[in-house]
Amino acid sequence: MMMQEIDRRGVTEMVAAMLISGTIGWLVLVSGQDPVTVVFFRCLIGALVLSLLARRLPPTLWTQRTLILAMIGGLALVGNWLLLFASFSRASISMATAAYNVQPFILVALAALVRREALPLWKFVWLSVAFGGLLLVVQVEPDVLLEPGAYLTGIALALGAAFLYAVFSLITKQLTGIAPQRLARLQLVIGTVILAPMLSWHSLPTAPQTWGVLIVLGVVHTGLMYALLYSALQRLPTSLTAALSFIYPIAAILVDYWAFGQKLHPSQLIGGALILTAVAGVSFGWSFKKRLPLEA
Repeated sequence: MMMQEIDRRGVTEMVAAMLISGTIGWLVLVSGQDPVTVVFFRCLIGALVLSLLARRLPPTLWTQRTLILAMIGGLALVGNWLLLFASFSRASISMATAAYNVQPFILVALAALVRREALPLWKFVWLSVAFGGLLLVVQVEPDVLLEPGAYLTGIALALGAAFLYAVFSLITKQLTGIAPQRLARLQLVIGTVILAPMLSWHSLPTAPQTWGVLIVLGVVHTGLMYALLYSALQRLPTSLTAALSFIYPIAAILVDYWAFGQKLHPSQLIGGALILTAVAGVSFGWSFKKRLPLEA
């Protein structure tokens, strides 16, 4: 009974984290701010929230190696946010999210290059499926764009964000034994320090609504979301977290339709479905091997 209660809580936390993630693009566009401003305040406010949530955690012993890796990972994470947020206005939330979701394949390729991990044929097949889906996605420009004429640039920015997130993931896998909340807080502090000189301090937003959006992005979409996500990851098996993670792109597409009336063309729907199917294939290990019936 206790295990069922823990699993139920983990599922609820993971679903909530993915639904929150699906609304990030909407709030970024509604804020009307440039990516540097949005990411700076997301880092600043998120770090403050995680500091409050991590007060009861045991202290972390940082070594020179783990500190350097954490800093590099933080730079990759912040760069990922900057590129992804910049892609929303150019490629739409839906198409940017679809392109961004090829990051598992970039991670597989990086692991093959950096860690000399073998690239099985079945993963290469799914990579080809995802690439075909991406080609279908970029063929037709969405009907609703805040910056018309920059669609391919937006797709390129989303792919760049996916690459940086894959780098971040590869580095994070090497930082074992460190509380995720403390790691995330450090990386958000790094982002705050790095972006502070780049911020246009003389032209900060003045409208209360804009500040409200930035605060929500920092408190809910960073601090709270990370807390829910890390808690869920500690409670749920990898296969279940992988399955629930598909809520994020679906939610983002639905929010894009609800908020901006973005209707996807048939080829874009097919392309997005191929990308998500390929990601599922890699996540769940669909290797096309013939399964033998279990003996009685």
